[in-house]
Amino acid sequence: MEKEIISKNFIEQIIEKDLAEGHCDTVHTRFPPEPNGYLHIGHAKSILLNYGLAQKYNGTFNLRFDDTNPTKEKVEFVESIKKDIEWLGADWEDRLFFASDYFEQMYEAAVKLIKKGKAYVCDLLPEEIREYRGTLTEPGKDSPCRNRSIEENLELFENMKNGVYKDGEKVLRARIDMSSPNINMRDPIIYRVAHMNHHRTGDTWCIYPMYDFAHPIEDAIEGITHSICTLEFEDHRPLYDWVVRELEYEMPPKQIEFAKLYLTNVVTGKRYIKRLVEEGIVDGWDDPRLVSIAALRRRGFTPESIKMFVELCGVSKSQSSVDYAMLEYCIREDLKLKRPRMMAVLDPVKLIIDNYPEDEMEYLDIDNNLENESLGTRKVPFGRELYIDREDFMENPPKKYFRLFPGNEVRLMGAYFVKCVSYEKDEDGKVTEIHCTYDPETKCGSGFAGRKVKGTIHWVAAKTAVKAEVRLYENIIDEEKGVYNEDGSLNLNPNSLTVLKDCYLEPNFSDAKAYESFQFVRQGFFCVDARDSRPDALVFNRIVSLKSSFKLPKAE
Repeated sequence: MEKEIISKNFIEQIIEKDLAEGHCDTVHTRFPPEPNGYLHIGHAKSILLNYGLAQKYNGTFNLRFDDTNPTKEKVEFVESIKKDIEWLGADWEDRLFFASDYFEQMYEAAVKLIKKGKAYVCDLLPEEIREYRGTLTEPGKDSPCRNRSIEENLELFENMKNGVYKDGEKVLRARIDMSSPNINMRDPIIYRVAHMNHHRTGDTWCIYPMYDFAHPIEDAIEGITHSICTLEFEDHRPLYDWVVRELEYEMPPKQIEFAKLYLTNVVTGKRYIKRLVEEGIVDGWDDPRLVSIAALRRRGFTPESIKMFVELCGVSKSQSSVDYAMLEYCIREDLKLKRPRMMAVLDPVKLIIDNYPEDEMEYLDIDNNLENESLGTRKVPFGRELYIDREDFMENPPKKYFRLFPGNEVRLMGAYFVKCVSYEKDEDGKVTEIHCTYDPETKCGSGFAGRKVKGTIHWVAAKTAVKAEVRLYENIIDEEKGVYNEDGSLNLNPNSLTVLKDCYLEPNFSDAKAYESFQFVRQGFFCVDARDSRPDALVFNRIVSLKSSFKLPKAE
C-alpha cells in the first residue's frame, strides 16, 4: 500500500524545520489587527492561517489589537473584529491582548536603545526627514541631530514623554544606516509625539510607538514563535530583526511573509468603503454588497464556506487575484446539502384553478432537499388560488418554452398537473390572473401514465402565503469597466441592488430567524437579513444564484 503524500505549504515547511532543529519547542501564532475599520475577506485568510497553524502543531494562538495609532481607532472596531474572529471559529480563549498593554515596556525598550547609542531624538520636520532619507538609487544623509549625546537624547525623550513638545516637533529615530539599500533601515522613526486620547489608556501617554517598532516587541513579549504577515512587510523584515536583536530578546520571533488574498472586482480598501458608507451608497460596513466579514455574514455566507475558499486559494509567496466566482462556488457547495429547498414567488401573478373546490385547503408532503433525504419532508398548503412567478407564463411563447401558456399543461411542483384555459389582463396589458384546470388524478406525480409534461413550476398558496421583501445583490463594481476610473473614483454598478417588495413565500418561512438560510426553488440561496428583518415583515438577502461560472481545476 502506497503511503499517502501530504503536501505542506512553505510556512509549514519552515515551522517543521524550526521544530526539528530546536529553534523552538512549540508554535505560537497571533492575529494582530489594527482597530481602525472592519475586517474583510483578506483578513479571514490571515486569521484562519494563523489559527490553523497553532491548531495543527498543538500550539497557542493570540488575538492582539495593534492599537498604537489613536487617531483612527475606535471601540466599535475592536468589538466588530472580536465578533468576526469568533464567528470564523478562531478561538483565542483567554489570550486577548492589546499593544497598549505594553506601552510602558515599549518606552523602556526605546530608552534601552538610546543608552546603547542606537536611537536619537530628531528635530527635523517630516518633509525634511523625507528629503534626508534619499531615494531608491541615492543614499540618505545624516540628520544634524544624529550625533547627539546619550545624555541629551535621554533628556529630550523624557521631555517628549512629559508633553513638553507639540505634535510633530520631535521624533525618536533608530540609529541604523542612512546609506542602507533598504530605505526602511535609514534611521526610521520609532516614536512620535501625539497629544490624543487613546481608547484604552486615555491621556496617560502623549507619545506613541510606530508600528514597525511596536510590532516585534509585542511578538517578543508574548512569546510568538512565527510572526506571519503579508508580503508588503517583506522589506520591513530587516528592521523587525534589528529591533528584536538590539533589544536582546532570548527567543526572538521569526517573521514570515505570504501573499495577500486579492479578489477580482471587489472593494476592500478602507478609504473607499468609508466613502461608500458616508455617501450613503451602501448602508454600512456590513452592507451585503461588500466583502467585509460582517457583510459576508449578513449576506448569508457561512464560516465553513469561507474556510473552504481560503483552503482553495492556498498559501504562497506569489501575488495573484482570485475570481469572486470561487467564493460563490464555496457557499453553494456548503449549503446545497444542508438547507431546505422551499418555494418563494418573487414576481407574483395569481393562478386560479377553476375546477378546484373553492373553500378547500389540503397539505402536501414535499421533500426538503432531494439531494439529502435526512432533511425529511414538510407540509405545504395547497388551494384553489396560488401565486406563480410571472416568468412562468407567456401569452405567445417561443419554441422550446415548456412552462405555462394557453392550452399547455405543466406540473405544479409536488402537487398536480394544471392546464391553462384562459387569462386576464389589466388596461395596461399586464397579465393579472391565469385560469387553469387541474387533474385530481395527478396528485404528487401519480396517475399520469401515458401523459407527458415537460415543464414543472413552483407555486405558493395565496391564502396562506407569507409576504416578504427580497433583496437581489450583484457586484457593486461594474465588472466590464474595472474597479477604478482614471480619476481614482470607483466604477459603481447602478444595478448592484434590486429590492422586490411584494414577494410571496410558503408559510413554513414564517418563523425564520436572522441569518437562517434557505434555497428558494429555481432562484438561489437566500438568508434572513439580520438588521432589517422582523417577524411581521421578513427581509431576505440573496446569497448567491444557483448558476455558477466557476469550475474547480482538474487534479493533475
